[in-house]
Amino acid sequence: MASSTQDIDIEQEPAAPAAESESGLDSNVAGALSYLFGIVSGLIFFLIEKDDRFVRWHAAQSMAFNGLLIVTYIALTFFGTVVSVASFGSSSGMFLVGSLFSLILGLVWLVVAVGGFAAWVYLLVKAYQGETPRLPVAAGIADKLV
Repeated sequence: MASSTQDIDIEQEPAAPAAESESGLDSNVAGALSYLFGIVSGLIFFLIEKDDRFVRWHAAQSMAFNGLLIVTYIALTFFGTVVSVASFGSSSGMFLVGSLFSLILGLVWLVVAVGGFAAWVYLLVKAYQGETPRLPVAAGIADKLV
């Protein structure tokens, strides 16, 4: 019945504290916050954090992901404008084709917007959980930045 002094009750040991970043936040919180305001928050955390690779990587992926989304939106807008201008002054047959093409382009825009929002929420939640999900193009850019 007597226990020796070498017995250690694992349940009573204190849990290790969460790793704290240079910003004073836990690493998972700082990683998640780097996605919150896109390029701006990603750049802030990328510049603040010097040692925490988890936070720096998420900040870099946030900048890359949002930068790629902005480039995609600009390209879709430019392409849609060119199609609209080209089909507006043309014959009725070309106007019909241009209108159909603009409709398809609008659907692509919608898919990119909804997909971008879903990916943003997914990345934010996964970073908070301490995971590092890798987006195909953005993760490669983040690896090079970190």
